[in-house]
Amino acid sequence: MAIKTYRPTSAGMRFRTGLTFDEITPKRPEKGLSEALRRSGGRSNTGRVTAHHRGGGHKRLYRLIDFKRNKKNIPAKVEAIEYDPNRTARIALLCYADGERRYILAPEKLQVGASVIAGDDNIDIQPGNSLPLKFIPVGTVVHNVELKIGKGGQLVRSAGSGAQLMAKEGSYALLKLPSGELRNVLAECRASIGQLGNLDQENVSMGKAGRMRWLGFRGATRGIAKNPVDHPHGGGEGRSKGNHPMTPWGKPTKGYKTRKNHQSDKYIVKGRKAK
Repeated sequence: MAIKTYRPTSAGMRFRTGLTFDEITPKRPEKGLSEALRRSGGRSNTGRVTAHHRGGGHKRLYRLIDFKRNKKNIPAKVEAIEYDPNRTARIALLCYADGERRYILAPEKLQVGASVIAGDDNIDIQPGNSLPLKFIPVGTVVHNVELKIGKGGQLVRSAGSGAQLMAKEGSYALLKLPSGELRNVLAECRASIGQLGNLDQENVSMGKAGRMRWLGFRGATRGIAKNPVDHPHGGGEGRSKGNHPMTPWGKPTKGYKTRKNHQSDKYIVKGRKAK
């Protein structure tokens, strides 16, 4: 996949770049693996805004992705590589030998017509195959990594991302995540082989604000431009310099640690911000 540019026929097109869809199979989404997606607009079940600057955007169908890869030892053929509006990575439609179809995240170099399989051991280390970390050689790049056995992949699911298996010791495997964090994961947890595709996603320039609105993002108003009732930075006569950086709820920001300690912190060998 490559980056394409546009002729500057308007201000919004001048710096706009996009992705080519050469590897996408021209077909409609699989009907049995798609369902309606109800939009929250950033609101919780109580109706309050919990995720700010969200709302609108193009209507989407949600594709049901097989993050668990629990259909073991049955080979599957890649029927199509498809676009998914709900994530940056591409997805692959698999047709298993027994006729069942499922979507998985499409790693780099996975082609239409290729064969993939999920199992426990004696599985080839090929892009798209899934197996427990204890059977994967050290140094291999993986994606869609489980944190809890059988729960399905939770880590390394966005375009171009990959985690490297650094070591195996006892019942744990040490992974270097895309953020730089070194983390121990149970060796029984499953992961898929390869780096995820669509590597040029990070190089796309939106070009105009409206394109972000199509994706469901709304503008963010600066705190200094608000009234004092709405933000600690608000108010003042004319333009003001503001105070110490604060969140809208008065907590310090820009470096102040607000995260509570988690029971799972003991599995982090080196944090993503450690120097």
